[in-house]
Amino acid sequence: MRTFRTVAAVRPGAAVRLAGAVLLGAAVLAGCGPAGSPDASMSRAPSGLPSGLPSGSPTSTGDKPPPPSQSPSTNPGRSPGQGQSQTPSRNPGNATETLVRVTRTGGFAGQTHTVVVKGDGSWTRLDVKAQPAGTGKMSPQELDALNAALAKADFAHLPRVSTGGPVIYDGYTYAFVHDGFEVASDQGSMPPALEAVLAALPPFTG
Repeated sequence: MRTFRTVAAVRPGAAVRLAGAVLLGAAVLAGCGPAGSPDASMSRAPSGLPSGLPSGSPTSTGDKPPPPSQSPSTNPGRSPGQGQSQTPSRNPGNATETLVRVTRTGGFAGQTHTVVVKGDGSWTRLDVKAQPAGTGKMSPQELDALNAALAKADFAHLPRVSTGGPVIYDGYTYAFVHDGFEVASDQGSMPPALEAVLAALPPFTG
């Protein structure tokens, strides 16, 4: 007797649903990694974000630390001579050089006498023959008075010869030499500044 195998017929709708389920399962398996975890590419951080710089750190360009502040010196330099008393020199120039030379000519006898004072106050008197007739030395106070009178006279601006005053018979004529300047005056025309110099000099005769 022949044996006949009965084949169950499959409905068309069931076959379609079965194929869809198979495809869905294959897609799920394809999205998993080797250990069944999601694809590593899905967990990567978005590209384009900066890395390696901590928050708030300065950039490498344009930001330089400010220079240290410089406070003014507490001991500023003092200019030369500041705060120091300036005492004028009592004997300007070389002490051995001539400070002033005055020659007096005339008088009743018509004689000539000269007094030479040096920077240290030492003086020499010359007679009518221009020979030494006496020596001495002025005190510091006398020398100060003579220096003050010479400075006040301002020889650079005195006339070389002073005239125009009254004529004094048997009077004197004086010639002064000081600081490279020579001035002359007769007794009646002498400026007051030169009279002060005469008064500060040692006497012409002893």
